[in-house]
Amino acid sequence: MIKIDMAKAKVIAHEARRAARAAEFEPLDAVIMKQIPGNNPAAVEAERLKIREKYAALQDQMNAAQTPDELKALMP
Repeated sequence: MIKIDMAKAKVIAHEARRAARAAEFEPLDAVIMKQIPGNNPAAVEAERLKIREKYAALQDQMNAAQTPDELKALMP
């Protein structure tokens, strides 16, 4: 029987979560960094906040996962 090290599995899952989060932030970061005219900075920041909250909740769920199947179901 194969035994999965949950601590290592969670490290891998969190790396995937961080990469997915960075990919979602990338276009919004470009708008903020370039200060493109016609874009509402407050609206962009509101979108960034939604992404932060989404991935913070996912991080909590990943930390609470007890089995490899639970963790796999949460993978972005």
